[in-house]
Amino acid sequence: MKTPAPLVALSSALLLGLSLVPALGQASEGAPPPYEPDLTRLSEILGALHYIRPLCGATEGTRWRDEMTALIEAEQPSDTRRGQLVAAFNRGYDSYRQVYHSCTPSAELASQRYLETGAKLSRDIAARYGSN
Repeated sequence: MKTPAPLVALSSALLLGLSLVPALGQASEGAPPPYEPDLTRLSEILGALHYIRPLCGATEGTRWRDEMTALIEAEQPSDTRRGQLVAAFNRGYDSYRQVYHSCTPSAELASQRYLETGAKLSRDIAARYGSN
């Protein structure tokens, strides 16, 4: 089965973003980095994908949880920030768990849109903050 282009784009963007951004998260101890809202949204998207992709037949195992773990490891956030990012991941997961119990056309569409949005967020974070 061919891997969907948005899935490849999101994975590639996450890898690029994770390699370019970690030093920024540590740059100003105490204050969150300027890309924190985008990182929080990305965490929610990863959580939603962790639930909805397997529901719709994707055989990715723990891929999205692993991506979240890699994001946290690369960011090396404070305990407070780590808790906030994990909470965002869990919010994304729970929001879809409460609504979808089987794969529907709407769930498929949400999955596709989240792959695209996650890839865009990852690219934007890397492009805007990764070269500083």
